Amino acid sequence: MRRFIVAVFLAGLCVCDAVKFGQLCSGNPSNNRRTSDNWGKGHYGATRGTRTHQGLDIVCKDGSVVYAPFDVTLQGKVTVYTDPAKSAINSGINLQGQGLCFKLFYVNPDRTSGSVRKGERIGTMLPMQSVYPGITSHVHVQMCDKSNPTPYF
Repeated sequence: MRRFIVAVFLAGLCVCDAVKFGQLCSGNPSNNRRTSDNWGKGHYGATRGTRTHQGLDIVCKDGSVVYAPFDVTLQGKVTVYTDPAKSAINSGINLQGQGLCFKLFYVNPDRTSGSVRKGERIGTMLPMQSVYPGITSHVHVQMCDKSNPTPYF
């Protein structure tokens, strides 16, 4: 039993250590993260009023091309908000690959099903400035289980 627990633990470490996101957004080859601006902070666990930020924000200029971070399967469109005032950025995509399930918010996907290879275009960054003037525009990366995506960057 002890060997089994150790093996499961090590397998979990290996997945995280082996999987790293490739470039998500044109103009940001290093996947620089949103730090702090007048709208808040972009790290996982940052406070958002009464709630907690459940993703990681990767800097991406409005209108930029968004790429597959590794070989993925597109798993459908995401609706980000219920507020009609945010309709300009109310889109994203579900993805699965490398043993991970995750979502990218604020992306207008080119398509919502099929397979895409690492580095291929999957969509376009939506106009965050039209909804949040002065924010550091970004793609929000959120794991399907809402765990911390930071170790994958």
